[in-house]
This record gives sequence, C-alpha cells and structure tokens, in this order.
Amino acid sequence: MSKANRLDRRQVVSRLLADRKDAIAIGGLGASTYDIAATGDHHRNLYLWGAMGGAVMIGLGLALAQPKLPVVVITGDGEMLMGLGSLASVGLQQPKNLTIVVLDNESYGETGGQVSHTAAAADLVSVARACGIADSRPLTTLGEIEAFAKGLQDVSSGPRFANVKVDGANLDRVLSSRDGIFVLNRLRDALGFKPI
Repeated sequence: MSKANRLDRRQVVSRLLADRKDAIAIGGLGASTYDIAATGDHHRNLYLWGAMGGAVMIGLGLALAQPKLPVVVITGDGEMLMGLGSLASVGLQQPKNLTIVVLDNESYGETGGQVSHTAAAADLVSVARACGIADSRPLTTLGEIEAFAKGLQDVSSGPRFANVKVDGANLDRVLSSRDGIFVLNRLRDALGFKPI
C-alpha cells in the first residue's frame, strides 16, 4: 500500500471503539494511547505509558482473567516488533475474547521516527498466523475497520489480530491521566475489584 493511501489512525481507532460497550481497551506506548484517549477517556481504558512491548501480554492476562469480557489491544508496529514473543503466547493460550490491532506506520514514532522493520520484510499478519492466531488479517479500508469492529464484542471466536497501515501524521497528543495507579484502580473498580 502506498503511503498516500494509508488510513488516518485517529479515524481507525475512533471507528474501532465507536460501539465498544463493556470492552477493555489497552493502549500501547505512545500514539496508540493518545488515539484511544482522543476517542474519549473511559473507565475501561488501560494506558501503558512506559511499558513498550508489554501491551499484548497485559491484554492476554486480562483476557484470561476476564473471559466473559471483550479485551482489545491497540498498539503500534514498533511495540509489536519488540514484543513478538507475546503473539506466540496468545497462540498457545487461544483466548476467545482477545483482539489485537496494530497501527502500523512503519516507524518508531516515539523515538524519532526511524523506519521500522515493517517497512521492509517484517509481515506482522504472517507472524501472528505462524504463532497460531488463525484469524489474522490486514485491514486496508475504513469499511473493513467497521466490519472488524463489529466482532469486538464476540467473546467466543478469538483471538483475532489485525494490522492496519496508517499514516505517519504527527498529531496532537491527547493525554488522559498519567497516574498509573489511578488508571489501574479505575479499571479494577469498573470490573468490580477493590483498588490496590
């Protein structure tokens, strides 16, 4: 896909979460967290400010602990490349309620915009399939995004993986609370657990 035809990542995230209902949304390091916050702060958002490579593993843990709730991880290609082993763990565990979406701008946006491996040989959809995530696909249009988003509430047919080529626009940062304990306790409260 040419860079001119890439999707606007804020539109992608907005359409993914438009009808999220009770879904837990986990944002990876940087832009994906800002994009989730831009859709509106939510008590079931978990923002990972400084945990590069950890979003999918945290999503896996939440999906296994809360099998009746949809869990969606939205992260970037740089973080996904750093945490490739997490896809093997997801493939092994097969959580039916887990969806992973990679916003792939082919660069490391948080460290200066260096070109990432997805601009060349790394095919994240093929990696996810090889790790045992049978429902792994590229999404290239907003229509495909909207159709994929309809399945976010399904807690019986995952795990699912999607890679979305997005533009590299440097958008305003939309910041939610950067207090990790507050964000974690807010999520725990939304799930019916006592704060830590």
